[in-house]
Amino acid sequence: MFNILSIVFKYIFIIIIYLFIFSIIRLIYLDIKGISPITLNDSTYLKLINRKETLPFKVKEYYPLGEEVFLGRGNDNEIVIKDPYISKKHLRIVKDEGNYFLQDLNSANGTYLNGQRLMDVVKLKNGDRISVGQIEFLFVNNE
Repeated sequence: MFNILSIVFKYIFIIIIYLFIFSIIRLIYLDIKGISPITLNDSTYLKLINRKETLPFKVKEYYPLGEEVFLGRGNDNEIVIKDPYISKKHLRIVKDEGNYFLQDLNSANGTYLNGQRLMDVVKLKNGDRISVGQIEFLFVNNE
């Protein structure tokens, strides 16, 4: 009787281990599937530096940049971030003659470029760090 019970528990334990491994593989697959890759057409974009899980609001990993992009809390912006420390229209990134320029739109908490508060329109370079509210972006320009 003890041998039969021992064999049953051994197989139940093996099944539980396989189910556990399967659930971990499934979570990894869903996490990888949820990442939206940047296409080759989007050669200029903002990449989130913060870990998404640490933020109390939704934010994407990448934001492609067009000719003119507004970032803010308001729904009329191209990049909408519901951070309470970001103004309704916080900043603007505009492309002019192949270069991108960053402008703070008189936001309450300011916009920071590479740790320095923005006071005027600034030309962006590849690798610049843009901080607004609780988040920080990396400016990537592959053109």
